[in-house]
Amino acid sequence: MIVPPATLGMLGGGQLGRYALISARLAGYRTIVLDPDPAAPAGAVADEHLVAPFDDPAAVATMAARCALVTTEFENPPASTLDRLAAAGVVVAPPPAAVAVCQDRIAEKAFLTSLGVLVASYAVVVAEPADDAPLPVASPAILKTARCGYDGKGQRAVERAADVAPAWRDLGSVPCVLEQRVALDVEVSVVVARSADGRAASFAVAENHHVDGILDLTVVPARVVPALADQAVELATRVVEALEYVGVLAVEMFVSDGELLVNELAPRPHNSGHWTLDAATTSQFDQQVRAVCGLALGPTAMTAPAAAMVNLLGDRWRSGEPDWTVPLADPHARLHLYGKAEARPGRKMGHLTVLADDPDDAARRALELRDALVAGTG
Repeated sequence: MIVPPATLGMLGGGQLGRYALISARLAGYRTIVLDPDPAAPAGAVADEHLVAPFDDPAAVATMAARCALVTTEFENPPASTLDRLAAAGVVVAPPPAAVAVCQDRIAEKAFLTSLGVLVASYAVVVAEPADDAPLPVASPAILKTARCGYDGKGQRAVERAADVAPAWRDLGSVPCVLEQRVALDVEVSVVVARSADGRAASFAVAENHHVDGILDLTVVPARVVPALADQAVELATRVVEALEYVGVLAVEMFVSDGELLVNELAPRPHNSGHWTLDAATTSQFDQQVRAVCGLALGPTAMTAPAAAMVNLLGDRWRSGEPDWTVPLADPHARLHLYGKAEARPGRKMGHLTVLADDPDDAARRALELRDALVAGTG
């Protein structure tokens, strides 16, 4: 058990790291963040911000000397950094071996299928296909880079066999996974935490809606039959245990013809778990700190009958700072801004959560409040 006032290190300075470090500081820990961006949101709340590349030897040595534990807020920290920290006696959580599975779609698919977990039909593409090669999965399909793709990045639609080679070249001629695009009933996710001694706790199943590959709306509890929700939690728990994972993990799933297919694993707190900041007994960020430090996991019960979260992307800043008066005048709405200096199209700048008596009302109200933000104040 790692207790305050020990120093916790964070690789990555985005909004996920920001919230996790706020949780750590409120609990009495000291914090250090390593991120090359001097304006990184997590850097503003940490006791110390090391502005350097993630594999910078001096910065990594500083973290190794000062931190009792180092965790991550994104899935692609350099393996060499994790190995150096672990070799120096620093606790690294989640474990590097588990992160390695989650940061490579080829390894992730192999791991899931080895557990008997259903995934969409897929094929590995590591070399340019021949012109006359048949499409190895049913059409339509999507080609995804094995590493570093998120929020719709690193992906190309594939309708026929002739599309694969140019799509592969367009993605940089790197290892890829070609997946069948399944007919969706709905997308759901389960945020689950596990501590080193094997204790696990899941939050309510979330229903997710994406636009252009970016999460747009999350509704909890998911509007699915209870048996399917129970199955999703059981599946997520099986995955986190098989990975021998420590920390918070998000398991993203498709529901197709009533069946659950795992889409991706995110080895960190997740966008679809942001609602826990306002509508759960323990937030996913508090739970992350508890799990990696070996503390008792907190209860995960919802504190409201329903909640909905909508992302606020940089597009809404195109006319200037949005007018926040409408959502702030609603007693059931909670506004979160991440402190990012530059608003860009598609960039997550914040989110809005609405609490309600039922999921339909929560979703409707969240979308209405966000629509009221279209006009900026200039």
